[in-house]
Amino acid sequence: MDQSLENKFSFKIKVTNFYNLHKNKIYVFSSILILALILFTYIKLDNERKNIKVAENYIKAGIYLSSDNKDNAKDIYEEIILSKNNFYSILALNTIIEKNLISDKKKILDYFSIIENSNLTNEAEDIIILKKALYLIKETDIQKGKNLLEGLIDKNSHLKSIAEELLKK
Repeated sequence: MDQSLENKFSFKIKVTNFYNLHKNKIYVFSSILILALILFTYIKLDNERKNIKVAENYIKAGIYLSSDNKDNAKDIYEEIILSKNNFYSILALNTIIEKNLISDKKKILDYFSIIENSNLTNEAEDIIILKKALYLIKETDIQKGKNLLEGLIDKNSHLKSIAEELLKK
């Protein structure tokens, strides 16, 4: 029993000595850790807030579009594309193309470039390339569209079979 008390006492002395020697380092490390947690939480909440705002804008643009207010819908869809939201930017571009809200080919290709340069997964990037190829083929730039489809095939994309099927036609 005596030895157990000595071990506890010895351990307590070691911890106290360690604390006294490294007090400043412990405070700095604790402060940095707390600040990092606060910063991480802030960034996460800010991203969530931005995502909710983009989602609300996408819904608002859909309402404008259904009420035949195409100019306001087009402006909001363009704003969404420029926000580079991984999910809603792609949807906004698809809606602009499907509803023919913008007829300027160069502007559409610029929007494709903006989305391609955003932080997308490989699958989403492949879908954008396929959509761009289909758009180019539709807009009579067949060779560029075929080149993009061949790039998907060479890349061994999960859309390889679709690209091969499109090239056969």
